[in-house]
Amino acid sequence: MNVLDGAAILAAGVAAGGINTIVGSGSLITFPTLVALGYPPVVANISNNIGLVPGAITGAYGYRQELKGQRERLLRLGSASFAGALIGAALLLGLPDEAFKIIVPALIGIALVLVVVQPRLQAWLLARRENHHPHGGPWLWVGVLATGVYGGYFGAAQGIVLIAMLGIALDDGLQRANAAKNVLSGVVNGSAALLFIGLSIVGEARIDWPAVLLIALGATVGGVLGAKVGRRIPPLVLRGVIVVVGVVAIVNLLR
Repeated sequence: MNVLDGAAILAAGVAAGGINTIVGSGSLITFPTLVALGYPPVVANISNNIGLVPGAITGAYGYRQELKGQRERLLRLGSASFAGALIGAALLLGLPDEAFKIIVPALIGIALVLVVVQPRLQAWLLARRENHHPHGGPWLWVGVLATGVYGGYFGAAQGIVLIAMLGIALDDGLQRANAAKNVLSGVVNGSAALLFIGLSIVGEARIDWPAVLLIALGATVGGVLGAKVGRRIPPLVLRGVIVVVGVVAIVNLLR
């Protein structure tokens, strides 16, 4: 790795950390950067996953005000994220690299539609819900589990999917849903990272640690900056940002 390559990875880490905190899909910056610099796709994916963990921590900390009162909810949903992440990470190491090539763009597209219609759909569901569940109920848990599987496998745009589901299933504001999304995404990345590190010790996974370090440094800074910006964005504008980032993600994945 030369100086220019290192600077590119560091800059990508800053951008990814910020985007992940505000919306999600920061991996669509760091992962392609690593691949473009010559890293094998699976190595790039694993190294990227581990490197983004510190950014998830700083992003969640930046949203600590919005996280107040969500402890029990996050413990319940976090168990789904944890289990899903381990399944997804195992699939990454056991399935062909192209396994989710068709599913991923479709999943992001569905999530964007859900984000756009979320206010009306949420109102409709609340009006017909006989017993309101403060944690979203069993279907949200299953949805978070499935998103964790996807996040453990690849991770890009899992935040978009999560915020769409949380925004619809929870009777809460979009910023509080975004705060919960940051925690759950961090659980997915952190759980998968621990598995990857463990497997690397026994020679079952390859990790490029210099790339991990640079992404981690950048993502840590990006997470702090993203929280400062994201918490001040009005819900309507935040929805617009989510849609724009999601569309860009689909275009990049279909290339």
